[in-house]
This record gives sequence, structure tokens and C-alpha cells, in this order.
Amino acid sequence: MAAMSARDELLSVVVVIDDDQSVREALSTLFRSVGLQVKAYASAGEFLEGKLPDVPSCMVLDVRLPGLSGLDFQAELAKANMQIPIVFMTGYGDIPMTVRAMKAGAVEFLQKPFRDQDMLDAVQTGLEQSRARRKLTSDTAQVRASFDTLTVREREIMSLVTSGLMNKQIAGEVGISEVTVKLHRGNVMRKMGARSLADLVRMADTIGLRSERS
Repeated sequence: MAAMSARDELLSVVVVIDDDQSVREALSTLFRSVGLQVKAYASAGEFLEGKLPDVPSCMVLDVRLPGLSGLDFQAELAKANMQIPIVFMTGYGDIPMTVRAMKAGAVEFLQKPFRDQDMLDAVQTGLEQSRARRKLTSDTAQVRASFDTLTVREREIMSLVTSGLMNKQIAGEVGISEVTVKLHRGNVMRKMGARSLADLVRMADTIGLRSERS
């Protein structure tokens, strides 16, 4: 299992949902032994009364729960756009159940009793997914904020540049001089913080600019 940085450990939370108190306590002890924070709940409803941690997180979820089952809860979270990687655990698993969970995006489906290392590996994978998703969301918001500082003309130029047109072609299409296109293009690169055309293209893709034009 890849080592986590001290900062990642401090900012990572594992949510445990199982109606068996002994299981909750054992898992909480396991995760805390590797420096992870833990929030444990006896049911899906109890979890929903709280708030999803605004940090990288992973949920360890029992399939059979009182009230809403683990698989149904997974579906409800998806409908509510509550994106948290899920590691399922069960003492009564079967192939259709496993397939349903994995198709819906589960990180892993562990049969009780499982090895501690298998659970730690699965949770680590879930936390890595959570960090990657949060970074993508943050990067997209940052690019969108920079794009919002552009003038209407600069946005038009950015769209044309990242669509593959040369300065001369852009000048002809927009009806301005090539020198003016170069000035606008320079402003776009500076405001967007782009170091190269490839960088600017990546940013345009991030916010769907090129697809909007097409």
C-alpha cells in the first residue's frame, strides 16, 4: 500500500456505516492506527443526519443495514450527487450483489471476515480517488474563474485559438487586424495563466469551451 503524507492523513476521513457496534469499533481502531480520522454510524439514516466531511473521504459500508440497505443507499447517494468512494463489506455476499455494487462505482466488495490489510488497501484506493476528484473540481473552478476575467472579445479569441486557427485566420474571421489578434491572444495567455498553447487548450477543454463552439 502506498504511503500517505502526514498532511493527507490529517485531512482524510473514513466513514464507517455498520449496525454492529463491535464491527464499528474494530474498524475505527484499525483506521486510527494508520492515522486516519473516523466517523462511525449505525445506519444510513444516522449518517444523513450529519454532514459529509469536506475533505478527502471514503465510506466503508455494510450491505445489510436496518432500513435502507447498503446497495440502495449507494444509489441514493449517486442521485443526490454525493460523491464518496464506497468500500462494501458483507457476510452474505453473492455474485449478483457484487456485480451491482461494482457497476455502480464501488471501490471494492469485501467478504467478512476480511484481512485488515485488504481493507486498508481498499480504503487507500478510495481516498486516492476522492483526492483526485477534489483536485479536478478545484482545478475546474480555478480555470472558470480565470476565464470569467476575460473580455467578450478575449473569450472569442481564446475559443478560436484553441480550435486550431492561426492568427491570420482568426483576424479574417473576426474582422480585426492580425496585430490586434496577437494582442488579445497575449492578454488571454496572461489572464489564464497559460504557459503554452497546449496549456490553453487543456484549460478550454476543462471548461468545455471548444465543445461549446463546435
